[in-house]
Amino acid sequence: MQRLSTGVLGLDERIGGGLLPGTMTVLVGSTGIGKTQFGVQFANAGLKQEGRRGVLFDMATRVDSQGHHAYAERLANWTLRNEDSEGRIDYERFFDENRVIGDYFRALTYKGQRVTRRDLEFDQWNDWQAELSRHLDVTIAYFFGHFVRGVRRFVVDGIEPVDHQSESIQFELLEYVYHQIIRKDAEWVARDLFRQHFRTNEETILRHLYRKEDIGCLVLYTSAETSLDAMIDKPLDEGDLLAGANTVIYLGKIRDGIKFRRAMYVAKHRGSVCPDEILLYDIDENGLSVTNDL
Repeated sequence: MQRLSTGVLGLDERIGGGLLPGTMTVLVGSTGIGKTQFGVQFANAGLKQEGRRGVLFDMATRVDSQGHHAYAERLANWTLRNEDSEGRIDYERFFDENRVIGDYFRALTYKGQRVTRRDLEFDQWNDWQAELSRHLDVTIAYFFGHFVRGVRRFVVDGIEPVDHQSESIQFELLEYVYHQIIRKDAEWVARDLFRQHFRTNEETILRHLYRKEDIGCLVLYTSAETSLDAMIDKPLDEGDLLAGANTVIYLGKIRDGIKFRRAMYVAKHRGSVCPDEILLYDIDENGLSVTNDL
């Protein structure tokens, strides 16, 4: 099984060659620690490894863009194209190779407000639920359209920390995307998408099926904690996003004398090498790179 390169210099060789396809990896860290740059590097690594860059799925609602476009341009000379989340699905031209699909998708509307049941009034919560339902078909089309064209990795960004994940619109959407699109057989994803158009397009659909086991998912999760030690010590609840992930990587600050340094810790990496040591990393014009000596 070919691993998916993280795109982070010095990291792949410490985790058995890269991330495992067909699984979810969660990257945890506070705002400004380098998660989005890591995500862009992972997506860009697909160009060399699979011949296609990965795609970005932004769930931010309370804060504006995480800087994906600027990072992609600077780190990879990659001009991101936005996909319209309100767009109409063109079933007749869906498999046309000349049809351009954006590689950046803003999943929910920026409203400057949190997205948990506890933070919203009854009508506001129902408005979010209605928006979520309205965007599901276009979301399925976004992922399925890229996967049938050879994309094998995607990045989810913009997820905010919550006390109870079951009460968050963001986690509700993530659960749907991962279990009802990513981990579902391609033919059944196509049936969900095409519905009454499936029979008409069945022959073409069956020629374009892909293996779900080849697709890697990287979720960037903002933590309330900034200290690496605090993240490592925090217990996981049953059903927690981190408990269900195959790989969990923490990014945080550690104290080095009178200074703080950026460091990462691979807390879990099922079925593979998992380093025990804390890995120091730097961020420069090329993005993240691990600086520990092997």
